[in-house]
Amino acid sequence: MGVSEIFAVLMVAAVILALMAGYPVALTLAGVSLAFALMGDALGLMSFGILGALPQRMFGIMTNETLLAIPVFIFMGVMLERSRVAEELLETMGRLFGTLRGGLGFSVVIVGTLLAAAKGVVGATTVTMGLIVLPSMLRFGYDPRLAAGTVAATATLAQIFPPATVLVLLGDQLGNAYQAAQLSQGIFAPRSVNVGDLFAGALVPGFALVALYLLFLVAVTIVWPQAAPAMPPDPNAPRGLKLARRLAQVLVAPIVLIFAVLGSILFGVATPTEAASIGAVGALLLAARRSGLRGLMRPVVEKTTQITAMIFLILIGATLFSLVFRALGGDDMVHRALTNLPGGAAGAVLAVMLAMFLLGFVMDAFEIIFVVVPIVAPALLKMPGIDPVWLGIMMAVNLQTSYMHPPLGPTLFFLRSVAPPEITTRHIYVGIIPFVLIQLFALVVLWFVPGLATALPHALYGR
Repeated sequence: MGVSEIFAVLMVAAVILALMAGYPVALTLAGVSLAFALMGDALGLMSFGILGALPQRMFGIMTNETLLAIPVFIFMGVMLERSRVAEELLETMGRLFGTLRGGLGFSVVIVGTLLAAAKGVVGATTVTMGLIVLPSMLRFGYDPRLAAGTVAATATLAQIFPPATVLVLLGDQLGNAYQAAQLSQGIFAPRSVNVGDLFAGALVPGFALVALYLLFLVAVTIVWPQAAPAMPPDPNAPRGLKLARRLAQVLVAPIVLIFAVLGSILFGVATPTEAASIGAVGALLLAARRSGLRGLMRPVVEKTTQITAMIFLILIGATLFSLVFRALGGDDMVHRALTNLPGGAAGAVLAVMLAMFLLGFVMDAFEIIFVVVPIVAPALLKMPGIDPVWLGIMMAVNLQTSYMHPPLGPTLFFLRSVAPPEITTRHIYVGIIPFVLIQLFALVVLWFVPGLATALPHALYGR
């Protein structure tokens, strides 16, 4: 390992240590990169002039049509959150399943899945469900650990279910890496992988996770019935035809919106950006029908702007980081390291998955995507037998796990901020463990059965 490569390793370590210390992500990436660029130039390890490519890279980010979908999807999710559509869904589904043992838990998983597909924002889903569901689950005698774990795990489905922001970012990063990997091998008509491929690839694993969550709750009702009791019957609750009519009223509109967004992407009718616009208009119409838009637009736009600005500032900082890292020879070092691992391509992917899982203890999904994926993806995609869609879905499921495993899973802190005082931090940490194990099991299954991620994109797009 040469001196420049040692500097590349030190730069990655400095970024991780600064993030662990609590410094802002965008400033950390940019500041550490500038410091190492100056030191590298002074020591003759690289030319500071390489940063002249940064304006062009930033212009590429600003004109990237795929990335334009991010603020629009965020707007859709925030609008649905503020319009209280979730409350109607949870109330109605609770009445449908509540008289069954564990029925309220089943309702949380089903509604959480719909919200994940409609919002695509983990934080919003966690807060919404935590405020609405947790008090009810405690009131009807649910074990605090089971209640907290179910809500937290279900909320993280927004990480894997389209139109998840994570999938949009992964699609952009992996698409660029896949084309670069092919060009480096002399393939001058490279195949592409895009956000639509990842959306299609995520559907089957996403529904498989939902099924595993429901099976776990069924097992709990059998082995530990007092942890998930049935709700007492409500004589005033609608029944029969009235309940069916109410269910149709609250379910039809969100389901139509979800199918309009995802269907238009999966069947090639619209690009992700165009589909996001469809979703935003649909969310506006739902909000207007439910409660009107007066007093709603300003906070929604402000929240959307805050989240979007955070993501794009991180992306610009990550672009600077990538420039300096490659100038120091870090990409060649990573490629050699992964290539020389025992087990070939399988060993390299396993090492990357393990590294991403461990980084999830101290970094969130966006940080890992922007720091790790540009470093490892080009090297992995040069190896034979690695499908970019399968790799992307493996990363997405892994990152979903990182969003909720202790000690620093963001979902745990979102839930802690809105949980009733009866639910302690220990309840949340213990309650989430079975669901983390379920997700790790799903990751193992996806490893051995890659067709779960690749079959649908192949059927739809022939890839």
